[in-house]
Amino acid sequence: MMNKLQKKQAGLRRRHTRVRGKISGTAARPRLCVTRSNNNIYAQVIDDVKHVTICGVSTLGPEFKKSGKNGATVEGAAELGSIVGKLAQEKGVTEVVFDRGGHLYHGRVKALADAAREAGLKF
Repeated sequence: MMNKLQKKQAGLRRRHTRVRGKISGTAARPRLCVTRSNNNIYAQVIDDVKHVTICGVSTLGPEFKKSGKNGATVEGAAELGSIVGKLAQEKGVTEVVFDRGGHLYHGRVKALADAAREAGLKF
């Protein structure tokens, strides 16, 4: 018998596996991977061919802490999206494939994606 948390985690794992079966990051178009917890949100730009993380930021990092926003909010996610967008462009990345990590595309995940687009990433 699965408890509620196990069911939730199994569903998330299943959705993430399905998403990852369809998308993959290349050198020309790396993958913008979003991971979310209740209190924080993490974003990485990954080249799956070379198995390399080009850049990564989270609400726990020093760049985000300077903004003074809360990582558990939509505003915090939007701030992180603009940070990852700028950082990726500094590393020479302009186009990415968005990996929502099994999470629904709304709320904090959507806010991060929209802010990353505004910062100049194309997807």
